[in-house]
Parts: sequence; structure tokens; C-alpha cells
Amino acid sequence: MKNNLRYFWPMHFVLLFTNWLPDNIIFVRLRGFLASFFFKKCGKNLRIGRNITFYKPYDMVLGDNIYIALGSWFNGEIEIENDVLFGPYCMIASSNHTFKNGSYRFGGNENKGKVLIGSGSWVGGMCTIVAGGSVGKRCLLASNSVLNVKMNDDSIYGGSPAKFIGFVKEDLN
Repeated sequence: MKNNLRYFWPMHFVLLFTNWLPDNIIFVRLRGFLASFFFKKCGKNLRIGRNITFYKPYDMVLGDNIYIALGSWFNGEIEIENDVLFGPYCMIASSNHTFKNGSYRFGGNENKGKVLIGSGSWVGGMCTIVAGGSVGKRCLLASNSVLNVKMNDDSIYGGSPAKFIGFVKEDLN
């Protein structure tokens, strides 16, 4: 109950009352600033789009310069390092449902450990990162991918389930 009163309910209150504001630079920064107080740890310059859901923000650690686009959903023990971008409608969950009494409905949750998103990475729109998946540093997870493995640094993964596609090459322009 303590975590609900300190983190969960105030976070939902802030997001509810800022969702009517448009997703422009001013309000995305304002929404991020107001929400930053309700995470386990949060760096500076958090930017949050509209219709974002955070379950258990007291288990989430966020670095500096993070942008989370419209409609994303985060649940459980998640660590996001510095300079990370999320496209719209991403879903990240660090736990799985369990099977009990003939249904997943009655099984509850099983925490599978922390999901880590490395510095400088970009998670494309509509990606899902499930328990056991982690994004390395300076990586790209292609749009519409489902990640359930650990990505190596400087790599590109895509597909469902996500598989290695290639290496990230730095643009020198």
C-alpha cells in the first residue's frame, strides 16, 4: 500500500491530468518532469508522450535524456540507461503470467528479472520486450519486433521473435 500511495497513484494522477495536452516539445518535457518524481530513480530531461502506462514505477530506474513516445506500456523491474528513444506503442514487461487451475487468469505473475535497455539505443515503434530480453548499448530494435533475448552492443535486431540483422554503423555526416 505504501508504494501505491507514494508512486503508483500520484504517477497515474499526473499522467491522467496531462494527457489532454498535445505532444509538443513543451508539454512532453512538462509531463516527463512531473512524472520523474515517482520512479525509483530518474535522471534529467525525461520526455513522455501521451497515453503512457507505468506499472510499478517504484521498480524502474531511468537515466538522462530519455524519450518515450505515445501509447507505450511499461511493467516491472526495468532499467533504462542514458540517451534512449522509444517509438510509439512499445511494451516492456519484466514478468510473465503463470498457469494455475487450468487458466493463466488465476496464475499470477512471476518476475523473470530486470529488463535492461542500454545507453544510446533506439527501440522502434510497436516493439515488445518481454521477460528475459535486454537491449545492449547503441542498439536498434526494429519496429514491430518481439525481443526475448539479450542483444549484443552495437547490433540491429528485428522480427518476431527478434533476430540479429547486422551491426550499427555510425553516421559520420
